[in-house]
Amino acid sequence: MPEETLLAFDFGEKKIGVAIGNTLTRHARPLEIIFSEVRDVRFARIEALLREWQPHRVVVGLALASDGGEQPATARCRRFANQLHGRFGVAVELVDERGSSVQAQQLLGTHAADDAMAAAVILQRYLDKPPAP
Repeated sequence: MPEETLLAFDFGEKKIGVAIGNTLTRHARPLEIIFSEVRDVRFARIEALLREWQPHRVVVGLALASDGGEQPATARCRRFANQLHGRFGVAVELVDERGSSVQAQQLLGTHAADDAMAAAVILQRYLDKPPAP
């Protein structure tokens, strides 16, 4: 598989965690947190990140209920993923984000803002997934 740069997003209505990684090192790292509830501000920052990093695809955490079913936040994540694809023409992958914030807090050792680390956890799950045959 050729090397690909990936950006990941942990979507929230008040802030969005962002992480970066690539398929060569198969390692994800936190990048930043976008703090804004204003859609245009969010998408302007996302556009700048896409221009800067030029990812081959993006990964969006999919908020599922504890039983794996859909919940209201699931639809918001899907809508965000569709907006990324529609606005920027980038390929989007959805990854189950259940437990990513708890795992991020454990990795950070704190309850501080963990959204970027949660995005890294989500991206790492994508990178750790065995390739399809």
